[in-house]
Amino acid sequence: MEYRRLGRTDLNVSVICLGTMTYGEQNTEAEGFEQMDYALDQGVNFFDTAELYSIPPRAETQGSTERIIGNWFKARGNRDKVILASKIVGRSANDWFRDDKGPTRVNRAQIREAVDKNLKRLQTDYIDLYQIHFPDRPMAWGSNPTRFNTSAFEKADDETPIAEQLDAFAEIVKAGKIRHLGLSNESAWGTMSFVHDSEARGGPRVQSVQNAYNLLNRTFETALAEIALREDVGLLAYSPLAQGFLTGKYLDGARPAGARTTLFDRGQRYQGPGSEDAIKRYIALAREVGLDPAQMALAFVNSRAFLTSNIIGATTMEQLKTDIASIDVAISAELEGKIDAIHQLVGNPCP
Repeated sequence: MEYRRLGRTDLNVSVICLGTMTYGEQNTEAEGFEQMDYALDQGVNFFDTAELYSIPPRAETQGSTERIIGNWFKARGNRDKVILASKIVGRSANDWFRDDKGPTRVNRAQIREAVDKNLKRLQTDYIDLYQIHFPDRPMAWGSNPTRFNTSAFEKADDETPIAEQLDAFAEIVKAGKIRHLGLSNESAWGTMSFVHDSEARGGPRVQSVQNAYNLLNRTFETALAEIALREDVGLLAYSPLAQGFLTGKYLDGARPAGARTTLFDRGQRYQGPGSEDAIKRYIALAREVGLDPAQMALAFVNSRAFLTSNIIGATTMEQLKTDIASIDVAISAELEGKIDAIHQLVGNPCP
């Protein structure tokens, strides 16, 4: 396993991060335990979760992933072996997260409540990296818009200023409940605003940004990659297999039993115009060079200089073993050239 420094912290995290959002929905607690045991044995020391999980988000299963991880910590007695990342939800109308049954916001009261609940479910005294799952301000994210929607960025009357968010997180860091702060589903403007305000006010500095990044969506490279490299706010890449679409299992309308898109019909992000053609091109390239399509897609993400860690998720042990083994696959200059040639033709069909 390879390890990289998390931001400007003293933590070195594995290039492969274990994503856990299926625990409590597609995976049972026993299966989650098996995955975590195997990942740790393979040198994966970085686990990612969230108060939102499991996926799809529902009141009935909210927090189940963190509870499974907490039970594993208690059963194994190995909290010190894992660098743990979790998240607070951002702006949403969902009313099942907070005690007052109101919409979610990233303000002082909700940060305090969320962190205390995270810690209780996880059965730990601290979280190594605490991330804002998506911004408190209105913003277009996690979608595949057909046109630029300026209304998605209109300022809301009840936004919590970034400086106030940082002040609240500073209190949580001082209390020892979280060690470091991260972002997720964030823009270049938002990331630099957090960096600037933290440096100006002396608050906790953001150490990472968790955004989607894969062969079908390389938009991170446009502006955020430079920030990641120059400001040491590295990428934690989610959806490196484009929700499984880059494995080819959904080609030509296939819907295999037990797969996420089959069960929940949540794959629209990777079904837009041009997506299937792009997927077929990348899979054909993988086969041309004798690689497993999933491992080539993951290895490409692993090879990026702006990447801190690549968040993989699996529902079977076979998938997990294949994904972790991508760390041993090298992307040669010749192969990268062929990947880039396809990218020049197909662009980013699934932002």
